[in-house]
Amino acid sequence: MIIDKYLHQALATANPTPTSTTSRRRFIKASVGGVMGIAAVPMLTPLAQAQNAAVLPPGQKPTETPGAFVSIAADGTTTVLCNRMDMGQGIETALAMILAEELEADWSKVRTGFGNAQPNYIDPMMGMHLTGGSNSVKNSYTQYRELGARTKAMLVAAAAKQWNVAPASLSASNGVVSGGGRTAGYGELFAAALKEPVPAQVALKDPSTFKLIGKPTGLKVSREKSSGRQSYGIDVSLPGQFTAVVVRPPVFGAKMRSFDSKSAQAIRGVRAVLPVDLDRGAKGLAVIAQGYWPAKQGRDALKIDWDLSGVEAVDSVKQLAQYREAARSPGLQAPGDQFKADVSAIAKAPRKLSAEFVFPYLNHAQMEPIACTVDLKADSCAIYTASQMPGVDTMAIAASTGLKPEQIAMHVQMGGGGFGRRAVPSSEYLLEAVAIAKAMRAAGINAPVKMVRSREDDMKAGYYRPMTVHRAEIGFDDAGNVLGWDHRIVSQSIVTGSPFEGFLVKDGVDATTTEGMRDPYNVPMKLSVHHPKVNVPVLWWRSVGSTHTAFVMETLVDEIAVATKQDPVAYRMKLMGSDPKHARHRAALQLAVDKSGYGKRKLPAGSAWGVAVHESFESVVAYVVIARMQGQGKAARPVLTEVTAGVHCNLCINPRTVEAQVEGSVVMAIGTTMPGHAITLKDGVVQQSNFNDTPMPRMGDTPKIAVHIVPSNDPPKGMGEPGFPPLAPALANAIRVLTGKKMREMPFKLA
Repeated sequence: MIIDKYLHQALATANPTPTSTTSRRRFIKASVGGVMGIAAVPMLTPLAQAQNAAVLPPGQKPTETPGAFVSIAADGTTTVLCNRMDMGQGIETALAMILAEELEADWSKVRTGFGNAQPNYIDPMMGMHLTGGSNSVKNSYTQYRELGARTKAMLVAAAAKQWNVAPASLSASNGVVSGGGRTAGYGELFAAALKEPVPAQVALKDPSTFKLIGKPTGLKVSREKSSGRQSYGIDVSLPGQFTAVVVRPPVFGAKMRSFDSKSAQAIRGVRAVLPVDLDRGAKGLAVIAQGYWPAKQGRDALKIDWDLSGVEAVDSVKQLAQYREAARSPGLQAPGDQFKADVSAIAKAPRKLSAEFVFPYLNHAQMEPIACTVDLKADSCAIYTASQMPGVDTMAIAASTGLKPEQIAMHVQMGGGGFGRRAVPSSEYLLEAVAIAKAMRAAGINAPVKMVRSREDDMKAGYYRPMTVHRAEIGFDDAGNVLGWDHRIVSQSIVTGSPFEGFLVKDGVDATTTEGMRDPYNVPMKLSVHHPKVNVPVLWWRSVGSTHTAFVMETLVDEIAVATKQDPVAYRMKLMGSDPKHARHRAALQLAVDKSGYGKRKLPAGSAWGVAVHESFESVVAYVVIARMQGQGKAARPVLTEVTAGVHCNLCINPRTVEAQVEGSVVMAIGTTMPGHAITLKDGVVQQSNFNDTPMPRMGDTPKIAVHIVPSNDPPKGMGEPGFPPLAPALANAIRVLTGKKMREMPFKLA
């Protein structure tokens, strides 16, 4: 997600020096409240919970309290809590590394865990609970360094008091405080250390002395994950717990006329069949049973007469035709001077390029389907799930149950993937689970319940990356100078109507739709956007707008280079020029070029190079790929054989996690190019249900991947998403060289 990026931009406009947490929080309240009105207030309360933190002295704010993040057992075992939700990106280890670096902890004794919806665990830059936008390490780097340094200072102060010596005479290293011939392990001192004042200011280490940061480090949870012992949200099991599965209408937002549950209730293990309110005004049935299988069998036996009147039945073929027609005329002008160029020169340009691009709806398809366990009582509610926004979810649940926020206990679980799916502004799947728990209590069933979605449920229930159409008209000269670039995008807004609309939608244009356009290329561009309203739920999806804007920009720039007989790498460097803003782009691209042997290696016959570079979430990734075609005629398909990545994410905390994120992004992006990889609808019904009809890459599709990181000591940026956008265009550029065909549609169509 890009929430943090645009929040900071909006704050800069509203207040050139937004130094206080209060100003940021006031802005969010004003912007969101202005759009959503009273209905949004419950969702904003997590921000208000920590409002007094702004007036507290340094070291006293909830996000700076060592005791909320660090605990040290008597044997020295040190547990560091992650203020986010880890879903495979490795932040539980990365944040622990940052804190342990300054704490001088014994890394072999460090363990990790998760925070909750308390104010301590908000994003210190955002003032809200959020895992997204590749901002976990970026926004908490200084926070966790200071937490480690403060904890160490308190341990030293405790030892100094016990030994009656000056703190300056002591040192701390590898989990031990020593000085004057005496030593004490951190575990021996921790209880006393917590009674010491939290230092207002602490001195942080010089990066040249780092022992952990920057070193390839295995995840603390690797052993559990690789052995199958890691517990995820879907694995939660409470005493007396029931399992619930939900039957949803075939068309989004539809309701039931009637239902017959006799056959379902006759199945052994089924306890009840209960009507429940669902997302977006829909109505459905929850089958409550002792375990997933009887619940599923009960659902399969239900007989329901659906009322589909009054809801739009989307048809993908008709929708595409409408989008294409809309793209032929200007839409809403995209904000920003960089998108308001005079493009009249296109008409008289010696060379012209006209292109239309189509991108389908995509399901997040995270490895672990959605699950949420609810233990609802008269005066409390405990939630067990992998939530990316536990604060927002807590407030939504409080509003739904009538409980106070402090009566909601959010137990954040490890997530088996997410890609944005676990950060729904409406708290959709959590409220569905709570609705089931409420229905159970009303029916006299006072027990915990775990709502579980199968892969098929997850695929059909939404939410999706929006279907998007681009249309570009470009004029350029024989030297490749772009004289005008008229561009239109047709895509649903993913934030309109959500609490994020206030600072992500400007002049009617959703900033997540246009991110990634134009930069780093200084070309005269006019950009406009159409935001059709469609009865399909949409949401941010890994790297958000850059999933389509990077493809458009990097394939079109490549085409201009080839049309004017210029090397694609040299042409990109030429367009970027010497602007310091693009130094990281140039460095990442050059590193990928140098490490790949681009232009120097002789490729096997039938192979070709492909290049692309893109910045998203403040990190830059460049790919130089080698591809070939396999098969003949209609059976021909591209095979990606080698991928060399150049990455600029500033200071790299853990090279292993950066490599893993890039490798995972490569494989995921390959999937989006494969035939059939799309979500389509007919008569309002999603046609895909599982991986058999939404194909994913297999082992044989995985190329050799080499990841190279540009050295830097600048504050770190994120890497959960930036590896995805440039892969598909790099592959498309290689395919064009091999076949002469321009890839204008995702998934690729070669016939």
